[in-house]
Amino acid sequence: MTIKHSAVALFTALALAGCNSDSSNDDGKTLPVEGVKVAFMPDIHFHDVYGDFQDGSFDGLYNSQSGQGATIRTMMSQMKSTRLFNENYFAMIAALDDIVARGIKYVALPGDFSDDGQPVHMRGLVKIFDQYREEHGLEFFAAPGNHDPVRPFTQPAGKSDYLGRDGHEQRIFSKGKDECVGYEGDWTIIPTDNPLPTICTEEVKEWGYKEIMGILSHHGFDPQPEYKYFETPYSSDEARKNYSYDVALQEANYANRMYEICHEGTGGEHKEDSYTACSMVPDSTYLVEPIEGLWLMAIDANVYRPKADSTGGENNPGDYDGSSSAGYNMMLTHKAHVVEWISNTVKAAKEQNKVLLSFSHFPMTDFYNGASEEIEDIFGEGNFQLARQPEDDTSKALAKTGLSIHVGGHMHFNDTGMKQYNIDGETYTLFNIQAPSLAGYIPAYKVLEIKPNSQVEVETVVLENVPRFNELFEHYAKEHDQLVESGAGEIWNSEILDAESYYELTDWHIKELTRLRFLPEEWPQDIKNMLFNMDGKQMLILSQLETDITVCQLKEALGLPCVKTDGAGAEGQDDLNDFIQDWSLGKEKAEELANQHGMALIDFAEWDGEELAIDFYRLRNADELAFRDIEPSRLPQYKLLSEELYDMESEIHFGEDYSVSTPVGDVFKVRFGTLFYILDRFATGEASDNFLIDVEQGTLTDLKTVADRESLQ
Repeated sequence: MTIKHSAVALFTALALAGCNSDSSNDDGKTLPVEGVKVAFMPDIHFHDVYGDFQDGSFDGLYNSQSGQGATIRTMMSQMKSTRLFNENYFAMIAALDDIVARGIKYVALPGDFSDDGQPVHMRGLVKIFDQYREEHGLEFFAAPGNHDPVRPFTQPAGKSDYLGRDGHEQRIFSKGKDECVGYEGDWTIIPTDNPLPTICTEEVKEWGYKEIMGILSHHGFDPQPEYKYFETPYSSDEARKNYSYDVALQEANYANRMYEICHEGTGGEHKEDSYTACSMVPDSTYLVEPIEGLWLMAIDANVYRPKADSTGGENNPGDYDGSSSAGYNMMLTHKAHVVEWISNTVKAAKEQNKVLLSFSHFPMTDFYNGASEEIEDIFGEGNFQLARQPEDDTSKALAKTGLSIHVGGHMHFNDTGMKQYNIDGETYTLFNIQAPSLAGYIPAYKVLEIKPNSQVEVETVVLENVPRFNELFEHYAKEHDQLVESGAGEIWNSEILDAESYYELTDWHIKELTRLRFLPEEWPQDIKNMLFNMDGKQMLILSQLETDITVCQLKEALGLPCVKTDGAGAEGQDDLNDFIQDWSLGKEKAEELANQHGMALIDFAEWDGEELAIDFYRLRNADELAFRDIEPSRLPQYKLLSEELYDMESEIHFGEDYSVSTPVGDVFKVRFGTLFYILDRFATGEASDNFLIDVEQGTLTDLKTVADRESLQ
């Protein structure tokens, strides 16, 4: 392609862009827990694909491989969600088998072990946990996430995107939802204008704490006879001093684990006279000692704030805000007593020489490697899940409790956060380990091994292969055919069904999620216009482009409408000729720059804007684990672009009509400079694959060698 044609085609798009606990022994003796391993599996989002609707309301789709009725969500719903709903069923079983093979006995579940706590799926989850406990001796310790429960108390619910016969969506809801008005019996079918009638059944309501803690009572929420110790923030001092299973069981009763929360903050002894809309809600936080010397702190970090002027209580489950974006920022204000309990428990662990590992559903530190401000600049306030991120003052307050090691979930990210603070002359170091989800890219779980001298090794176990992962594909094939026949405008890529492994399926998931949801919903239009119409070669040329031609002048030269600038209409062809000359000089500089770094400009043309966006989300989700799925030459190319673009200073304000006065190259440099900086931050944070934490020294050591990393690329 000639320079002229290449430049004009590219900039047609550019023109449009303008519209610490101490676990060591003083006497040097080996702790009994050294060598003990604990697996952490957050965000399973378990959905029983062969769930038994006990009322007979839904039999599912007959599956030719299993001979059972499949109760599943559509592939379309999966490809537009941050999690898989169906195949993670098989992934969880594969992960548990892997845990058994490794000889690990303890499995911590940092929230969202279910996908909205429906009875039909909770029964299936507990059945599997019971099986692995009985057959393999696994012990599970659950902490709730914002999907289990969705609100403190049971509420009506349902989904419109179950997969029904002939590839159509099947609506299934519970009593109390608008879709089931008038339904009072065990179950019923309500005719609709949709191809399939609505099924109304109590099997899909969303359980609250009482029911979820009850069915999982023997998997962490209640003390068990074999535990060495168990307490909650609501345990009595006497029970702590003179531990007995019977007393611990009595005090762990659901009714004894309630606290007062108000719209403005924590109730009880923290309550202020101005607080309103106060009510009693449950809290499932607990501390367990499954083996002598090891304390596992399961923090219930859900905060369901009462809505203003609400009554609350079991009869009014809708009177509470969701917990998704509350996290530890609101824990400090609305569950202050639990934060105080954390501090007291850390002190007790030191006094009693216990190794303390904590986990909860929500992160305790920044998970964007310090790029949050830039993310907000380019994607806008409130987007990109920034509301879920703890403030630095929040991380500081949590570090001040003395807590050292915390494993979180919620984000479905693989990441490591390390925050160190000097507070009143003392140094506090908080390590937040973000464990990825089995239900997305990259499917993995974390293993923490207790080492001597207050050290803990962290290993990330990636699920490469999952038996039976494609067992449900026959149903998706019918769904795809139905979408094509109906002329649906948005259809997932049928090549997904050619995936040869679960790992490959999750890579398809991040690609389709980027295409169907992230790019349409999260990215500014001007960036998308540029992104979809250029490749890496053109991006490097743009990074070197020096021109006075504005976006508006280029529009005029190309015969496109724009707000008039002095002389723009009359000198359009001259502007275009000037721009082509500037482009040629920019290309020469780009070639020289690439050569200086051992690269070739032509190699940058091997990837385009859409591939850049996919790699952007791969790195955001998986951190260094994503290196295996990105072409080896591409990361250094991204790095070079980041270095060339990010240092540019500009006064461009994108809320204004910057196309009138802003040079074409500057538009690209400012927008993509920030983008490449963020991408670089995603790829260069703390070690997140295999590393060693030294609690006493407050250090983190990467255990991956250069050779290990190169083998992944």
